[in-house]
Amino acid sequence: MDLLRGRLADPHDPDPALEMAASHALLQRARTGRLQAALRVFRPTRMVAFGRRDANRPGFPAAARACRAAGFVPVVRPTGGRAVATTANAIVLDHVQRDPTPGGMDERFEVFGHLLAEVLGGYGIDARVGEVPGEFCPGAHSVNARGTVKLVGTAQRVVRDAWFFSSVVIVDDHEVIAPLLVEVYRALELPFDVASVGTVATEAPGVTIDELEQAFIGAYDDHLGLEESSVDDALLGEAQVLVGDHQVGSSIIA
Repeated sequence: MDLLRGRLADPHDPDPALEMAASHALLQRARTGRLQAALRVFRPTRMVAFGRRDANRPGFPAAARACRAAGFVPVVRPTGGRAVATTANAIVLDHVQRDPTPGGMDERFEVFGHLLAEVLGGYGIDARVGEVPGEFCPGAHSVNARGTVKLVGTAQRVVRDAWFFSSVVIVDDHEVIAPLLVEVYRALELPFDVASVGTVATEAPGVTIDELEQAFIGAYDDHLGLEESSVDDALLGEAQVLVGDHQVGSSIIA
């Protein structure tokens, strides 16, 4: 499996929609047989990634405006799920796999949810797989701490001959993320309890994002085997073709 590290966009001019489009482009490569498997690991910028169901809700324009007002870029994610807010103190693990029989969605949620929980457990966190009442982007296979606060969200997309499994680890910046999520979920008129928002930094003070990222990569390497690769110029071009699918237009926010 290829290991791709880092953002695709210019670090001096980050574009969260382009990052979403890059993983989408990898999924297209897998679907058409140009890629067998890849794990893309990167740290996002200040963004709120909405699910497509969110984008169809009447309150979506107000939610997107709240993001912009807080200095976050609203984007539409390539997987399912609800709104997730991130800063650079988060880790995204995007696993893309060619699979002519891409069933087994529940099994993947279980396997990778427990893999992520095991990594967090290595830092003394009481990490469990399961939904926390009132959590953002609710799901039965979220990774939580103590059954109380959510630390990792997982989501999938299945297409013909391929699948995409995305995990977002909230490492820090609770004081920025939590109040924004309150505004976003209020605008979308979706249930949310701010007390459900957790961070790795709160549960395991002293753990750095660098060592945490390497621990997740090590766990995937042990499970599936990884070979360091690099993002090629062609992927950037493919992502640029798809970027419009993930942008939130100014006409919506106005």
